[in-house]
Amino acid sequence: MEQGRCVLPALRQSVDSHTVPEPERDPYELSPVEIELPPPTLALALRRIGPGLILAGSIVGTGELIATTNTGAKAGFTLLWLVLLSCFIKVFVQIELGRHSVSSGQTTLMAFRSLRAPGTLLTWWWVVMLLVTQTQMGAMVGGLGQAFHMAFPGAAPWMASLAGGESTASGRWLSVHPEMPWAAFVAVATSTVLALGSYRAVERGTTVMVALFTLMTLGCVALLPAVGGAITSADLLSGLQFRLPEVEGAMVVAFAMFGITGVGASELIAYPYWCIEKGYARYVGPRDDSAAWAERGRGWMRVMYADAWVSMLVYTVATVAFYILGAAVLHGRTEAKGLPGNVQDMMKTLTHMYEPVLGLVGAHWFLLLGVFAVLYSTLFASTAASCRTLVDFLHVNQLVELQKPGRRARLTRLFCVIFPLLDFGIYSLMGNLTRMVQVGGFVQALTLPMIATAAIVLRYRRTDRRLTSGPLWDFFLWLSVLGLYVAAVYGVWDSVLR
Repeated sequence: MEQGRCVLPALRQSVDSHTVPEPERDPYELSPVEIELPPPTLALALRRIGPGLILAGSIVGTGELIATTNTGAKAGFTLLWLVLLSCFIKVFVQIELGRHSVSSGQTTLMAFRSLRAPGTLLTWWWVVMLLVTQTQMGAMVGGLGQAFHMAFPGAAPWMASLAGGESTASGRWLSVHPEMPWAAFVAVATSTVLALGSYRAVERGTTVMVALFTLMTLGCVALLPAVGGAITSADLLSGLQFRLPEVEGAMVVAFAMFGITGVGASELIAYPYWCIEKGYARYVGPRDDSAAWAERGRGWMRVMYADAWVSMLVYTVATVAFYILGAAVLHGRTEAKGLPGNVQDMMKTLTHMYEPVLGLVGAHWFLLLGVFAVLYSTLFASTAASCRTLVDFLHVNQLVELQKPGRRARLTRLFCVIFPLLDFGIYSLMGNLTRMVQVGGFVQALTLPMIATAAIVLRYRRTDRRLTSGPLWDFFLWLSVLGLYVAAVYGVWDSVLR
């Protein structure tokens, strides 16, 4: 009988592996089979990070390339403190949401939905925010189209001539909007890549682009002294004095920057999804009262801490670099008018600045590579996150059923095809990148205190107390919540009521 018990499972496994395709595993389902002990050292823990790098890729985008540089150009070094605060203050809410997902295995929207009526309203508000923030994704599609046009300026006139030139409406349209064919190419390519990819593909692709744009932004700042933009200690100290700029309209831009830079509302909601797909919650396993579960939970929380703080360091360095670029060089030259409203004109300004050091061709391609890495990493990672959260929204509100194996993955791939094409359509209608970025940033900033409040409720009422942190952490968490509320209230008053 013992022999039969050994033979039958082996035979069944052989049949399953050779004749019956294994159903696609849902990474959001917890199973005792996938329990894994956490890495015992920091060095090993750093080898298991990943969700934060995806977040860094989605964070450093048009917010940094245009809005942050634009604010530096308008306000000089005065708001450097706000850049640092924006990057630092939101991490505590980010980790708290991730802590709950590790503790419960629930996604962000599942956790919100469990908070009764307010949580249900928040999930529906999130859909509104998701749709409005597609203006930011549209800005990235358009910005990439402009960057490609700068790299290959002869392509658009050639396509316009094929369309009939000035004698046809399509030819005239291509002459006026030469970036549009490239923007369409970016949208179609992104749809294809994301529809065919998985979590691992998103993580690896984003990590490469994060490394590239970090090196490029640091290179930009390192070359500032050579182009007449030397940074003094007095400049930096002046930006850390918690002063407000006296330039007209700068605070409206600054508020939008606060909503976009650092971890935005979209990234706060997306982070637990990436943690779950990475496996942190599955490695801890379904919650129980055992000491072993608590020990595993604390161990994988340490991995998540490392993941979150490493990503914060990466996007803070990139964000500060872009701000310094605007404050040190463009502030005096633009006479507080900020940057142009499109990537093409902004690139011409920056290329002219770096031309004495790198030469015209060198400066051109140096900046183009940086722009591509910054914008495409955000478009790539943010679209992947939006598709996952939208599928989950439909599920938690009982609009779709995800019981069948592979159903979640198929719906995610479908939205991965739709969203980039939608973003291209939005850019075609709006056009101005700066305005598109600021609209999305304003709505995200309004959403931040709602998410922060939900994080507080989850911290004290839902998260397993064996995984919570001490009083010092709670102090910074409450400080984060307070800062997000102040920013939202000021933004509404300054942009709408005043």
